[in-house]
Amino acid sequence: MRFGVLGPLAVWGEDGEPVHVPETKVRALLADLLVHEGRPVPADRLIEDVWGRATPASTLQARISQLRRALGDPGAIVLGPAGYRLTAADVDAGRFLALAAARTGTPRERAARLEEALALWRGPAYADFADFDFARPEIARLEEARLSAFEELAEVRQALGEPVEVADLVAAHPLRERLRAVHMKALYRAGRQSEALASYRQLRTLLADELGLDPSPEIVAVHEAILRQDPALAPPGAASSLPAPLTDMIGRQPQVRDVSALLETFRLVTLTGSGGVGKTRLALEIAWHVTGSPAAGARGSVAFPDGVWLVELAGAADVAEAVAAALGMRDDSAAPLAERLASGLAARRMLLVLDNCEHVIEQVAALTSGLLRAAPGLRVLATSQEPVGITGERVSVVPPLSERDATRLLATRAGVAEDDTLRVISRRLDGIPLALELAAPRVRALGAEELAGRLGSPGGEADGRRADERFRLLSSGMRDAPARQRTLRAVLDWSWELLPPSERIVLRRLAAHADGCTLEAAETVCAEPGVDVVDALVRLVDRSLVVSRGSRFLLLESVAAYAAERLAEAGEREPVAERHARYYTELAERADLRGHGQRQWLQRLDAESANLRLATRGPYALRLVNALAWYWFLRGRLGEARRTLAAVLERGGQAEEVALATVWHAGIAMSVGEAAPAVRHDHLDAAGRALADWFLTHVRWAYGDFHEHERRVTGALDTFTAQGDRWGMAAALSLRAKYAGGRGDLAAMERDGRRSLAVFRELGDGWGQIEAMDTLDRLAEIRGEYDEATRLRVRGLGLAEELGFETANKLSAIGRSALLAGDYERADDYHERARRLAVEQSYKGAEEHAALGLAVSARRQGRYAEAEAYVRPWLAWLREVDGLPGIAFLMAELGFAAEQRGDAELALARQCESYQAARRTGDPRAIALSLEGLAGALSLSGRAQEAARSLGAAEGIRNLVGAPLPGAERLDVNRISARLTELLGAEAFAEVRRSGQRELGDHLPGALRGRAGV
Repeated sequence: MRFGVLGPLAVWGEDGEPVHVPETKVRALLADLLVHEGRPVPADRLIEDVWGRATPASTLQARISQLRRALGDPGAIVLGPAGYRLTAADVDAGRFLALAAARTGTPRERAARLEEALALWRGPAYADFADFDFARPEIARLEEARLSAFEELAEVRQALGEPVEVADLVAAHPLRERLRAVHMKALYRAGRQSEALASYRQLRTLLADELGLDPSPEIVAVHEAILRQDPALAPPGAASSLPAPLTDMIGRQPQVRDVSALLETFRLVTLTGSGGVGKTRLALEIAWHVTGSPAAGARGSVAFPDGVWLVELAGAADVAEAVAAALGMRDDSAAPLAERLASGLAARRMLLVLDNCEHVIEQVAALTSGLLRAAPGLRVLATSQEPVGITGERVSVVPPLSERDATRLLATRAGVAEDDTLRVISRRLDGIPLALELAAPRVRALGAEELAGRLGSPGGEADGRRADERFRLLSSGMRDAPARQRTLRAVLDWSWELLPPSERIVLRRLAAHADGCTLEAAETVCAEPGVDVVDALVRLVDRSLVVSRGSRFLLLESVAAYAAERLAEAGEREPVAERHARYYTELAERADLRGHGQRQWLQRLDAESANLRLATRGPYALRLVNALAWYWFLRGRLGEARRTLAAVLERGGQAEEVALATVWHAGIAMSVGEAAPAVRHDHLDAAGRALADWFLTHVRWAYGDFHEHERRVTGALDTFTAQGDRWGMAAALSLRAKYAGGRGDLAAMERDGRRSLAVFRELGDGWGQIEAMDTLDRLAEIRGEYDEATRLRVRGLGLAEELGFETANKLSAIGRSALLAGDYERADDYHERARRLAVEQSYKGAEEHAALGLAVSARRQGRYAEAEAYVRPWLAWLREVDGLPGIAFLMAELGFAAEQRGDAELALARQCESYQAARRTGDPRAIALSLEGLAGALSLSGRAQEAARSLGAAEGIRNLVGAPLPGAERLDVNRISARLTELLGAEAFAEVRRSGQRELGDHLPGALRGRAGV
């Protein structure tokens, strides 16, 4: 017999037929016995539960007898010393709980079990008895288990990359944090990040108002992950730059499967074939297939956990730059970009799709060979009219479509039924997909018969039309011509002949663009009196000569080459190129990169990178590079900036523009550790000189002569203030705040930092806010205000993720907060993620920042060799770039590590170098740290008196600048103090330490001597 309590009470016999149990009290008795799951229930308890008042025992016995008769089994309910109990029974609640508790099997099997468990529910548990006290605890238990099962099922489905819908459950149970986490992730994956963050804010408010609680660490972690757009939130296989398919692929399915299989064996597969044969479309279909895209009906491979990335090379001049840009890798180092790409991809398992390689085939060969040697988990799928030609390549030729598939493609695109006439057309067009795509609008406009007649037949002319004659000759007679000319030129010639003059003008002028253009650009560059550019574009899109992708208009590769020839024939190449250069120069000059439009303008300039690069060869190059320099700097494209500025400066120009370009060139060169070219200050106006002083100091703020740097920044601030340049004022204040912190003036650090942040917020500049918050979070850390430091860092990370820069450094900063809180696991996670991102982006400074964080964590956990291994490789680099603050800190860490493992001599040598570097910085906190390190080394050497004085001097310096060492940072000082107490005794140690606090003169930088009375 089976019993159902997950809904209204139900009973089924062995044959599956329902069993009727009459009367409410009898059913209540059965429910009470089921609640107790076979355990005995005393008679008086049953009476109290069901009747709630004094009732004769005979009444209970009569109802029990009725229940036995209804169940058809006198032995179903037995009476023992402890009361009545229900004998062995199959209850749906028990089966539900067993299925929900099972943890074996794959995630998909687990999901199936949970679905089976939840399918047992027919409504609320014990629905007939919700008002009975005996049922309420069991109802609550089962409902909680049901909700937990729903939550787990949603989590499992989410982990499998399947969509989940829990909005109604969240509305019904708004305080369930596990359910809320699933909901937030689902909203985030659907591109609704603001709604996900609003859901968290609602939860936080409800918890505070109704329970007086804060959100749990788990839901806070989900919130932080959404803020920083953590890749771990993406569904499986989501890491990709593949465009979504616009149309279904017709034909090629066997080759999709075959090439996908080749990629499991060969690390470079190249699709070759004539222009227009469909290599790009096939490559994308293969990429969708191996990533498990539902659009491709794919098998769901997990072979590429680091994603599939498309690199468009049609408009590229430098392959390494194109690959780095597609992967989001920074280009801000003097090291060759190919080497940094190899380093960044070394540990990644990914598929790189290099599309349209033929015009840069030598570069592709060299770069691909190096990347495949360096990155064993890398696979490359290339498309080209010729093989790449390196060892290990497997070539797969892409033939024209079969007549059957070509006819189906033409019929589908034209929206007509397949017939013999379409087969003739497909055969005359050689089964070339691009030719078929171009012919489809003609089928709609002219009809299949007319089009077939115009195309003619292999045997002769069709009505003497020259277009057909040209097509026939170019298709079958000129066998020594390139493949694209043998197959596509005739189709393009014929399409061109049918265009009205206005569309010909627009089409040929579109060829002046690189990687497409916006409608605004097309209207400007393609303009001609009497020509409606918008109307012409729409008609060209309809004719399949122009591709509309979002807000951009693009020419297919072969169409672009053809249109460029027509542009030259018309004698318009130079004047249209001048229009193109002028438009993109003015676009860059009006870009709002310092205000509320910063994010949108960065994205717009990103989309126009190829056009901007092309325009730097034009007559407005100096204006353009001066307008683009800050964009390049924000995006970390310093290698491109350096090369372009150098090339443009060689061509010369107006003295003022040249002088400004030399400022940007010098600053960017210094950013990557190169010698700065000379800056011609005499040709700069006051604003230009202020910009030069600020920018050249900003890029080297942690290196060189700090006093001279601060003097220049203060001068720039005065000029910006006099001219009312609020952005310049905020930038100079932010930089001056860093120098105030370096000389221990925390009040000035706070004053300038807060003023800078206020102005940047008013202006809407995200970069500036990140810079200012960086100063303020460091100040909060110095003061031991770790919660405030973390708050600022999390907010900074959100801005960095939103704008696409400085993410690695912000991750390290949050890792630093976790480190100081003693949460080493979380700190290591943040620092390791920061390090990986910095390596992928070739961001040297951020990589050093992350490595130092990992080193401090390792040392604090007693892994001294590991700590040294993290930081030792950075010494040479820091010495090369004169990074004194980094050297001081790094050598102190190395010294502490040597001291803690008992090597007194090495510890002393390292701490002495740290002290010398700290003295040169003039930073009192750096000096104090090195003195603490010296105390540890000296105490280990038996020089206890010197060690105690050194420790006292460090404490005196910190107190002098108002930055006593917070408790979380006293681990080293406490350890050394305990050792000195043991060596000297408590009283003697305290006395010598006090003497060290009084004798600061030899250690103080000049700026602090007056404050100390020295």
